[in-house]
Amino acid sequence: MRYSTDELRRLDKEQIWHPFTPMSLWLADDPLVIVAGEGFELIDSDGRRYLDGVSSLWCNVHGHRVPEIDAAITAQLGRIAHGTMLGLAGEAPIVLAEKLMAIVPKNLAKVFYSDAGATATEIAFKLAVQYWHNRGRGGKNRFIALAEAYHGDTTGAMSVGRTTAFHKPYLPMLFDVYFAPTPWVYRPPAGCDDATPEGVRDFCLSAMEAILERHGDDIAAIALEPGVQGAAGMIVQPEGFLRGVRELADRYEVLLICDEVATGFGRTGRMFAVEHEGVEPDLMCVSKGLTGGYLPLAATFATRRIFEAFLGDPAEGKTFYHGHTYTGNPLACAAAIASLELFERNDLVNAAARRGEALGRMLERLADSPFVGDIRRKGLMVGVELVGDRATRRRFDPNRRIGAAVCREMRRDGVIVRPLGDTVVLMPPLAMGEGDLGRIARSLGRAIGAVLG
Repeated sequence: MRYSTDELRRLDKEQIWHPFTPMSLWLADDPLVIVAGEGFELIDSDGRRYLDGVSSLWCNVHGHRVPEIDAAITAQLGRIAHGTMLGLAGEAPIVLAEKLMAIVPKNLAKVFYSDAGATATEIAFKLAVQYWHNRGRGGKNRFIALAEAYHGDTTGAMSVGRTTAFHKPYLPMLFDVYFAPTPWVYRPPAGCDDATPEGVRDFCLSAMEAILERHGDDIAAIALEPGVQGAAGMIVQPEGFLRGVRELADRYEVLLICDEVATGFGRTGRMFAVEHEGVEPDLMCVSKGLTGGYLPLAATFATRRIFEAFLGDPAEGKTFYHGHTYTGNPLACAAAIASLELFERNDLVNAAARRGEALGRMLERLADSPFVGDIRRKGLMVGVELVGDRATRRRFDPNRRIGAAVCREMRRDGVIVRPLGDTVVLMPPLAMGEGDLGRIARSLGRAIGAVLG
């Protein structure tokens, strides 16, 4: 049975609650209904095609309907779709683990599977706290995070990565965290007198060290998104900041958790963002691009030192009692294995780095617009911040929803992107060619002019 576009829209509005969506606006609109994908395009219920400029929420890597990944999932489906990892092992998760261990930082030795970025970070937070507990230092149970960080929407992830716009109603539910200032060069933190990248970096590292000096005995770990704070508005950290945090973690004997859910798998021009500064985290979280954007799967990596702190007789209480029904799902693991093989075969990380540089050049012409306050980019992660006046950095009234209006205008050109407030995010699939990247850049320029004059 085929449904008409009107029927699909009616049923959607009657029954579905959409994520991160003001539903009163949704119900008053006629949304696109996507029914298919092909290559780098999404196809709606009326047959119109749109470039997937946001990688279906930052996760698509190779495009849609990739023959190799389709075939891998189909082959796995012919064997088993799901089997538990509680008390049993599985072939697909074992093979995937071997491939992952070959590409993650060399100090990481163990992988714990889950199903989403938020669950991967929750696992890291719990591992960090129990690690110290198992070593007889249960008082080390607090975290340092960056202001405006985002690590997901489960309770622990909200606590460590709270964003007021997203999490205000839930603040009474959350545990206390020490927040260090975000190293944002475009808008330096309050009290930072040196607005150069080096000045902002050093100011933020000094603020973090001050927290560690006062509270180091209470702190289990520092948690951050390495290189780029995604949901905060694509904030690119100054060079040397991540390395400085690693040094602080070592000096004050706390763990370093790197959340690579958004930045991992080639997004920043390296397989993982930590590679830009040669940093090895104690715990690392991945998801999104892990399966090429096909199926839900996440992983949390730990060092052997952390893993060994959980070993012992069950009566000692050192076991990590945590798990998910679909941990290590074979279909998702098969997709991830096929995706990683494509990375290697197509030298995709290096190719994506070159495409990121090309996209940066394409966007340079936008810098002359009086309404473009900043263009932030690392690899193929881009945020174009729209402002009422570039000279004064005056922001628009949020009620005008300028970012959303610009993204909506881009649909006229057959391009789909999403904003973060008034920052338009460009996050194309890593394999997208320069011709399509140029089409996205031109569409953004035209849409800014159409909306703002």
